[in-house]
Amino acid sequence: MSLTATLAPVLATSPANAAPAAAAPSVASSSAALPPAAEGAALDRYTKQKPRWKRCESTAPAEFRCATIKVPLDYRVPGGKRIDLAISRIRSTAPGKRRGVLLSNPGGPGGQGIYMPLALREELPQSARQTYDLIGFDPRGVGRSSPVTCDLTPDEEDWLRPYKKETFAEDVAWARRVADKCREKAGATLPHITTRNTARDLDLLRAVLGERKISYLGYSYGTYLGAVYTQLFPGRADRFVLDSAVDPARAWRGMVQWWAWGAEPAFDRWTGWAAARSETYGLGDTPKKVDRTFWELVARAEEKPIELDGLLVTGDDIRIGMRAAVFSPRTATEAFVELKKAADGQPAAARKLTAFTGNTGAARKTADVPQDNMTASFWAVVCGDNSAAWPRNPERYRQDAIADKGRYPLFGDFASSIKPCAFWNPSVERATDVNNRTGSLIVQNEWDSQTPLPSAQALHKDLKGSRMVTVLGGEGHGVYPSGNACTDGTVTGYLLTGRLPAKDVTCRATAGSNADARQNRKQDELPGSPLPERAPDRF
Repeated sequence: MSLTATLAPVLATSPANAAPAAAAPSVASSSAALPPAAEGAALDRYTKQKPRWKRCESTAPAEFRCATIKVPLDYRVPGGKRIDLAISRIRSTAPGKRRGVLLSNPGGPGGQGIYMPLALREELPQSARQTYDLIGFDPRGVGRSSPVTCDLTPDEEDWLRPYKKETFAEDVAWARRVADKCREKAGATLPHITTRNTARDLDLLRAVLGERKISYLGYSYGTYLGAVYTQLFPGRADRFVLDSAVDPARAWRGMVQWWAWGAEPAFDRWTGWAAARSETYGLGDTPKKVDRTFWELVARAEEKPIELDGLLVTGDDIRIGMRAAVFSPRTATEAFVELKKAADGQPAAARKLTAFTGNTGAARKTADVPQDNMTASFWAVVCGDNSAAWPRNPERYRQDAIADKGRYPLFGDFASSIKPCAFWNPSVERATDVNNRTGSLIVQNEWDSQTPLPSAQALHKDLKGSRMVTVLGGEGHGVYPSGNACTDGTVTGYLLTGRLPAKDVTCRATAGSNADARQNRKQDELPGSPLPERAPDRF
């Protein structure tokens, strides 16, 4: 999901305001959805709200309606500060066939979901449109839902920093500065912008909508949100589809590091693909020669950056771009060939170079949303969900970055080097232990740059009542719907009937399916989705 992705740290509270460990709600049991003080009557003021639906925008379809409800900032203190939760709805096209509501999340953390119903209206089959009201929402702290900010500059939002001995001290200072600025700006709010609280918001929204259960379609980070919901509220989960899945045990440093691990087999696959087509592309007639061609260009660009449309592309930029591109060999090859042309002073096809120049499409502008909102809300979740996953000693990051650059040369040092989470206070709550038998359907491409196949397999193991659909040869981040009769039929059948496959399903990528990935569509964006422009390297 610009070569530099933006992120945003969970700001832990200052020690004086941090909740004592004993006060944190239990996470071991699925029944511990809320601490006792927040159950029952304490939430009545919220669950009895009546949304005032209105047209979302003058230019939007009339049936696309929006509203705002209130949720507690801190569910342990429901009588305290309240924040906004922006929601949207497109009603079922056949009220007589309506089953309930289908909530959705596009990924992130930090992704706006308010426009998801518009995207799904175009993508879902008519039968599913008849079965569900489509419900979207901006997660707490994001977009229209009381957006958070750290007042970060664009340079401070740039987190993809390769390990270099001579710049590591500067990178540590940057990470500390980001953490400090976020704490100063929103230290009382950011500790509560977490996945567990967003799951609680979803259950409060369920009650406001008058539904006994919810169905759910979550992509990428949205799979983790869905899994946490099933852990906290297993009796209120109806039909859950988790597409391109996060391993809960690796939230979140481990997931960032898996980007590096997953890129290496994809890189090897790419060198073999390009070598087999050496007469067409001229990168080398063996995988070893293609590998050499790649790293020679990286070295050249480190000495003299390549100019592309007024941008200077360094060797590190090439590594960042190829990290995601190699999961689609044709896309990677065509982009790399054009990059070589530019390096040699020849005209290059700009449309094939988005892996290195970023996507220039206009983002949807939302009024009153701070420019660093996606970054601030991202770090809030990534650091705040599980602060224990992030080492506190910068030296540990330095050692890990050096080791992982050797193991995973394409991206290892980017993934393992210092992040602002190193300077956060402990999380308000412990991480959620996902381990339940709630029924759900996990869908995963074999070649996914953001959530590698083993990540989905790990979630499948945690959700013992789940089934999994694996698309062999499938490329890209996000599967359903893709035009593949096997995958689309399995997922749609589950959404319509509630019956999971008797056993796990293996599909094969077909011509025409996953086409958007082959065309280098932005990561973490649904096909045809009007979602805001997102940074490429997210879950």
